[in-house]
Amino acid sequence: MRLVPSTIEWLLQDEPWVVYNTRLDLLHQTPENDEVRHARSEMVTHPKVKLLLEEVKELPAVVLNSHKSAGHPIHKMSFLAEIGLNRTDEGVACITEGLMHSQSEKGPFQVLMNVPVHFGGTGKNSFAWALCDAPLLLYSLVRFGYGSDERISKGIKYLAGLVQENGWPCAVSPELGKFRGPGRKTDPCPYATLVMLKLLKALPEWRDSEHAHTGAESILHLWDKRRENHPYLFYMGTDFCKLKAPLIWYDILHVCDVLSNSPWLKADPRLKEMIEIITAKADPEGRFTPESVWTAWKDWEFGQKKTPSRWLTFLITRMMMRNIDPGIDVRFP
Repeated sequence: MRLVPSTIEWLLQDEPWVVYNTRLDLLHQTPENDEVRHARSEMVTHPKVKLLLEEVKELPAVVLNSHKSAGHPIHKMSFLAEIGLNRTDEGVACITEGLMHSQSEKGPFQVLMNVPVHFGGTGKNSFAWALCDAPLLLYSLVRFGYGSDERISKGIKYLAGLVQENGWPCAVSPELGKFRGPGRKTDPCPYATLVMLKLLKALPEWRDSEHAHTGAESILHLWDKRRENHPYLFYMGTDFCKLKAPLIWYDILHVCDVLSNSPWLKADPRLKEMIEIITAKADPEGRFTPESVWTAWKDWEFGQKKTPSRWLTFLITRMMMRNIDPGIDVRFP
């Protein structure tokens, strides 16, 4: 892979979460490095980060009506965990304390949800979990530094055990009644499978498990059969291929970001095809511009479609620098 030096210099010029992660993941500097420490200090005290922390404190009591709601605290918490906040940072412990009290008897953590009766739910607010939110809660807690906590392990083990031959299904807790997404019961849910794989990839003991292999193959098979197979109405067409940040829903960058953590996929032609679609969108300086945005994140530099985004460019560059086979041409134009 050929990195454009000016692109790295550009990534180091502005937002502290971009600078911090660029130094760690692209330049491979250590957390003890003075410049890394400085960037992290600026990141955790940045007004935007502090605002997100305040908003996430409302978990688990904010009603979740749609898992695609990009402004819900679940997704904001996931973003905070991904940029590098942890349990030692001010405000994080307050978030996790509330979540720890929302653990279900079986293990997954719950949030306040309301599924209408006409969708098979009860129509009432109740604490519950679904396979399209529970993995994200656990993922964030793992990234915050709670991976060895027995309560986290219990939740992960239960959710991992729901895997089927073709991936993870649409599954919910009893509190949600007969709710199930629009699809055949035997189909894998693409998004549930993606976030479960994302969770397992965050843990060394699960990273190379049979469950992880099953999840990765499920997603790649869906890509291979994308023209005729659309389980639970998840399509992998034009909208799926648009570049978008942060990593919230089922789209090409989120998929490739997760799959790029699987060494056994280095030479997989299906992953290669997706990566080539992404890299073809770089400008001559190796920068990437959002093609779609989440309105809930419009105040962030990746929440617009007019100019290159540093965070989006970082995400793509990091994805390409991971365990990708040397035979894959990921050079920028």
